[in-house]
Amino acid sequence: MSTIPEKATLNPVKSFILASGSPRRKELLSHLIEGFQIITSHAEELTTHPNGVCTMVLENARIKAKQVALEHTDAWVLGADTTVALGGRVFGKPSSMDEAKIMLRELSAKVHHVYTGICLINHQLSVEEVDVVTSEVYFKELNESIIEEYYREVDPLDKAGGYAIQTMSHLVVEKFEGSFSNVVGLPLELLKLWLSKYKIPSTDPESDCPDALAKKGSPT
Repeated sequence: MSTIPEKATLNPVKSFILASGSPRRKELLSHLIEGFQIITSHAEELTTHPNGVCTMVLENARIKAKQVALEHTDAWVLGADTTVALGGRVFGKPSSMDEAKIMLRELSAKVHHVYTGICLINHQLSVEEVDVVTSEVYFKELNESIIEEYYREVDPLDKAGGYAIQTMSHLVVEKFEGSFSNVVGLPLELLKLWLSKYKIPSTDPESDCPDALAKKGSPT
């Protein structure tokens, strides 16, 4: 559901809220929006969906955004959900270092997908945008020594798949295809289109956003 862009600009933008406590999403959004609020959604998220991973992350993004938007009806509220999948298997956030190491062993020398669902809501303007962005990540062949070295630098416990493409990725990532910021946790390209559509004030990210800095198809 979305309104005609002209209608959405009849009322001034009072605030923009990120419905996520993720420090990575906060940093990514700061490339597009200045002065936004962070109000973490505590909605219960789906861990599976009969229609697959894409629908799961899409619904989770909507659930997060809607919970916060119901209490801030005049604000723009952004929700997002990111997960890693190899075939039909979902790799969420590991609960322990042992589980994280198992994930990296499973991803070693394979190509996996990173899915991020995002949802932008403004109740006052009857706006709801929701979509899913997919990127492919090619992992190097990993041995125990590399995994140990990687985890000396990276804390995997709050990261889907147990890794962060923005940190020490040369140890684990061969290359990626698609949106770099999507793999980090928020697809800036799609969000930028939505901000333009609804004339939400934003900065020009071309010179300093992660996707501009990352070489397409190669880790940074």
